[in-house]
Amino acid sequence: MGQGERGGLSDAEWERLRPFLPVSNGRCGRWRDHRQVINGILYRVRTGVHWRDLPERSGPWKTVYERHRLWSADGTWERLLQQVQAAVDAAGEIDWDISVDSTIVRAHQHAAGARTDPPPALAASKGGRGAGTSGRNSVAEPCRPAGGGGAGGEGLGRSRGGFTGKAHLSADSRCRPFSLIVTPGQRADCTQFIPVLGKIRVPRLGPGRPRKKPDSVAADKAYSNSPCRAYLRRCGVRHTIPEKTDSRAARPRKGSRGGRPPGFDEERYKKRNTVERAINRLKISRAVATRYDKRGYVFLGTVTVAAVIIWLRV
Repeated sequence: MGQGERGGLSDAEWERLRPFLPVSNGRCGRWRDHRQVINGILYRVRTGVHWRDLPERSGPWKTVYERHRLWSADGTWERLLQQVQAAVDAAGEIDWDISVDSTIVRAHQHAAGARTDPPPALAASKGGRGAGTSGRNSVAEPCRPAGGGGAGGEGLGRSRGGFTGKAHLSADSRCRPFSLIVTPGQRADCTQFIPVLGKIRVPRLGPGRPRKKPDSVAADKAYSNSPCRAYLRRCGVRHTIPEKTDSRAARPRKGSRGGRPPGFDEERYKKRNTVERAINRLKISRAVATRYDKRGYVFLGTVTVAAVIIWLRV
């Protein structure tokens, strides 16, 4: 592993990320070594320790935390995920059969108590992006971080599991997370189906628009409703979603108004477990399995870091 650190970036992984990292613009000082700081972030994501308890080899803990907070807010982690996905797609290693699901994340007591005012608007960048950065125009633009409206605005809520958040995601056939959204724990899965699929955005390494549409989608009964199916039909995406028992029983009573039963491919549905295995891979990281971050956008950055590492190593 890089710099002799367990769980840190290997030389090959570092070379895949390095071209897409922010560079100094000469006006705001120089960044502390990106590789050292990223390894500190990976250590914290993997172990879930307090930021103040990071090992000395990571450098000043506050530098590591502020780098993670900034990159979570300005979309850098999401751009890195998209660029790693783009390289894998260019190699023809994505089959675009996508599965969608969600998972409850129990919030630690330290996740409570974020300030209720929204986070300040960020500068365009602390260090800018180099004029020669490859693919910088083909990824999502930085956006203002969400949050600042109490627990709900920070992706925290009350469910049967207690004080929880929920991570919604799509994953490919090799159990790699494609897109991620964080909501309060009581939020219904079906309400985030369209936003999760809408966040799929894999840039082309050459000219061309980013790919956004999968070949097929599989999901469980939580997504079996008219809006989800209508959205997939409009997009021309084949889908395998089992029909709910009450919907199936109500169709004969409605007569001609009940419509035809939706198609269901049992063999395709058997592959839906890939998204559940992707969730298990994400939750190997202790800072994902239990939420310690107060801000919703920072926790989303934490989950995205774990997803980037999965794409680099699978």
